[in-house]
Amino acid sequence: MPSGRIGDHGFLADGRSAVLVDRAGSVNWWCPQRFDGPSIFGRLLDDDAGHWSIQPEGHFTCERSYLEDTLVLRSTFTTGHGSVAVTDALALEPGARGHDIGRRSPGVLGRVVEGLAGEVPMRLDYRPRFEYGRVTAYLTEHDGVIEAAAGGSRLSLRGDVPLECRQGDATASFTVRAGDTYRFTLGHASTYDSGPPASPDADRVVADAVTGWRSWADLHRDQYRGLFHDQVRHSAIILQGMTYGPSGAIVAAATTSLPEQLGGDRNYDYRFVWVRDFSLTLQALWRAACPDEANRQFAWVARAMGRIGDEPVPIMYGVQGERDLTEHPLDHLSGYADSRPVFVGNNAWKQRQSDVLGEILDAAWLMRHYLDPMAPEVHHLLRALADQATRDWRRPDSGMWEARDAERHYVSSKVQCWTALDRAVRFGPRLGDQADVTRWAAARDEIREAVLTRGWHEELGAFTGAFDSDDLDASVLLMPLVGFLPADDPRMRSTIAVIERELSHDGLLRRWNGDPAGFVICSFWLVSCLGLAGEVDRAKQLFTQLAARVNDLGLFAEQIDQATGEQLGNFPQAFSHIGMINAAGRLTEAAERRDAAGRPRQAVRAEPAR
Repeated sequence: MPSGRIGDHGFLADGRSAVLVDRAGSVNWWCPQRFDGPSIFGRLLDDDAGHWSIQPEGHFTCERSYLEDTLVLRSTFTTGHGSVAVTDALALEPGARGHDIGRRSPGVLGRVVEGLAGEVPMRLDYRPRFEYGRVTAYLTEHDGVIEAAAGGSRLSLRGDVPLECRQGDATASFTVRAGDTYRFTLGHASTYDSGPPASPDADRVVADAVTGWRSWADLHRDQYRGLFHDQVRHSAIILQGMTYGPSGAIVAAATTSLPEQLGGDRNYDYRFVWVRDFSLTLQALWRAACPDEANRQFAWVARAMGRIGDEPVPIMYGVQGERDLTEHPLDHLSGYADSRPVFVGNNAWKQRQSDVLGEILDAAWLMRHYLDPMAPEVHHLLRALADQATRDWRRPDSGMWEARDAERHYVSSKVQCWTALDRAVRFGPRLGDQADVTRWAAARDEIREAVLTRGWHEELGAFTGAFDSDDLDASVLLMPLVGFLPADDPRMRSTIAVIERELSHDGLLRRWNGDPAGFVICSFWLVSCLGLAGEVDRAKQLFTQLAARVNDLGLFAEQIDQATGEQLGNFPQAFSHIGMINAAGRLTEAAERRDAAGRPRQAVRAEPAR
């Protein structure tokens, strides 16, 4: 069993990689080359896949927090003999500030141990395991620096205490007294095409990371002034931490193969960039950060997609725009809580998911003022997407939940094809002389009629997950969020109520009956729908309830067990924090409309199934 629960981990980032460190001071995940690169610490997925721990000997308790407006983590350990603080930070490029943080980070993890009271015996265990735990490197010591190299990676560990090396591990025992400070840095570099790993002083790593993160936060201090300001601000920092600095792309999560259900096999690699998340991500950045981040996102997706022809639009990419993300299992890893298989890569890249058409055109419409004058390649991209929606909306697809059995006529995919065409029609002549607005408008109206006819289930009193189906699916909550139907339309109000009644427990909404846990972003979609339907007070209450489900550092995984409250799935999950930001923004707008109107709306109530 790996060290710690999923939600016990803190998240550090440097704009190209992420570290997860648990409440016992153990670094259990780091892929230093980039988010989707091979790990050197993979204890999260197998106890023998590498870690680096600094912790008190014997029994201790831990209280921790981020330094304000940063992803620099400070953990205070208390024992029967005293207390120490360990401050962890991934280095940013020295002097990088504001929007430049994370673009040229040196690949260094700094750890500073400070004695606060009494004296505390400490133990350090350093066990690097390269290539997802496949390779144990020889460790050598030169002038107090522990060197390790395997394949294309090499590491240098230096610290203020001597370490004993044996059989691929290094250990140290030392006592920390009040006023003492011990510093450790671990640098990574490529074996063959770069200089040696950087080795800045750990105090400098921490101080520069604090200054860099706060300089970014200060640029956005007044960007969002709505409800739940603190949660929105913190989620924006987390999204920045999940941004691959050189390209501006945001990964879906920092990890691979953390399970949706303990012991289950739905374990996928999320260290990639999904077009599906694109529009929602831009909305979140628009609300909580500033147009600079949103503009970088749109520029990245335009470059990654290139010229679109008749083939299905790719639904996901690597952080630099790579398309081939072929999946393969890591059979030597036992998986988190024996949840196998463990995968690298994700075969969803091969799927047809028609919702991506709407997401890109919706994002373009959101940014239309910044796309004017529109470049010729943007004209072509948006026209090609609208043409593809016109041609292919009748085809089944794998849907936004990436079904791996069979393609179906998912309602949410049809709705997003409608979104694509609706936004293309709004753009009209701005998409150039070849814009076929008449044809797009006719297809848009045809899709709408099909969804209202074949997506609606009269006996359930709800829109269902697929045409001519009686299976509920929370994805239809997107309908009012993209403007397909108002939330207070009688059919939509009934759908919201039925989905809440059948799929929700304590505010956690499953995607469908049989989903093993509550899906965080769906739960925030419910919040948004209630607010748009006029139930602002109940939506606020539900938001507050959901926001309390984060771990002690304000981090969400993808899912939360409805019975135990345990966080499940890959971690931290951008989609979950995006959902929180957008729900807070919609609630703010709904509250302002209600206050302007001067009266509350009637509550949504579920009608008995007919």
